[in-house]
Amino acid sequence: QVQLVESGGGLVQAGGSLRLSCAASGRTFVGYAMGWFRQAPGKEREFVAQISWSSGYTYYAESVKGRFTISRDKSKNTVYLQMNSVKPEDTGVYYCASRVPSTDRYDYWGRGTPVTVSS
Repeated sequence: QVQLVESGGGLVQAGGSLRLSCAASGRTFVGYAMGWFRQAPGKEREFVAQISWSSGYTYYAESVKGRFTISRDKSKNTVYLQMNSVKPEDTGVYYCASRVPSTDRYDYWGRGTPVTVSS
């Protein structure tokens, strides 16, 4: 059974940093991409960043480019989201998900970890 478990969320002041983790288990993720999404209160869930499990190729939403870094540790089956220079608008629940190869579909999602950025 595939499981994605996020951790590392919390309260941080604007301008600060936070690192989120997503521990993946239940299958090999070779060929998959792993993504981070977030959902702010009262808003739609939005894409944040993505990384290819095999190649390490990364892709970011414009709103976080230059501030957030996605990475993965294959030995630990874990994906990270390093969040620097955070802003109040980065507040939300952050989810990781696995993307099915050659599609835009994400098949498994974690339960999320909340991030609150205070001004």
